Amino acid sequence: MKGILGLAASAALLAASAALLAASGDAFAVGALANVTIIDRDSGATLSTYYSNGEYWVAGRPGARYAIEIRNCIGGRLLAVTSVDGVNVLSGATAGFDQAGYVFDPGELYQITGWRKSHMEVAAFTFTDAPNSYAERTGRPANVGVIGVALFRERVPRQSFVPPPGSPPIGELSAPATGRSAPAPAASPPPTASAGASSESAAGLLAEGRAADAVTHPAAKLGTGHGERESSYVVDTEFRRMQHEPNEVIRIRYDSLENLVAMGIVRPARPSPPGPNPFPRARERQFVPDPPG
Repeated sequence: MKGILGLAASAALLAASAALLAASGDAFAVGALANVTIIDRDSGATLSTYYSNGEYWVAGRPGARYAIEIRNCIGGRLLAVTSVDGVNVLSGATAGFDQAGYVFDPGELYQITGWRKSHMEVAAFTFTDAPNSYAERTGRPANVGVIGVALFRERVPRQSFVPPPGSPPIGELSAPATGRSAPAPAASPPPTASAGASSESAAGLLAEGRAADAVTHPAAKLGTGHGERESSYVVDTEFRRMQHEPNEVIRIRYDSLENLVAMGIVRPARPSPPGPNPFPRARERQFVPDPPG
């Protein structure tokens, strides 16, 4: 089966806007075979992950570009079939386990930054109102608001051929190193991700109708738009799966912070009253002020 070897475009580092955060939110990675985090590419921040009612959530910032960052945590290659809003990020087809994905070498870190348009370009992932999402614009609104990664181990032949040094990898769409050093291992989340998903169907990547969805949202539900074209180079490679069903399925749901607060997934930070002043009559030190105008 064919896959992709990708080089991610570098993300612009801009000033991060202040956000309303809950005490329970941490920027830990989700997954065992691979660590998956969501990156706000406009601020450079790793989005905090919230765990509620058996699901992982992140708060997206409307209008921001984002990336799905995946790091292979095992000693062999992994295939990551990746979906956004129930749509395969490589082909645009309704997502299923038997589709193409990105291949990661052992320990490799790569950011999937958009909908793949060719071996040279992607259309950037952007957080947007659900009606403007790629899924809804293509008539598939049912699963807007979820990111899925189905991980497959590679089948290693008994007498494997060892290519000479410097030979290109053989496999699916594979993600070579991005030139950044891998981060330190992330803190483990409270429960483990859904490993060994042999009984999961293709619908396992899609969002289920949970109680949180029944809550009235104060703002429009967030989806993923089809953003501007960006350079992102990939090559084809070969990959033989160890089994037909994924070895692990990772699902991360997302919405705006305002909606996550309304659903009770994020607890707003309580303002703390000012503390007592030991010198209430003391004046603060003065420096030369700016001239008028």
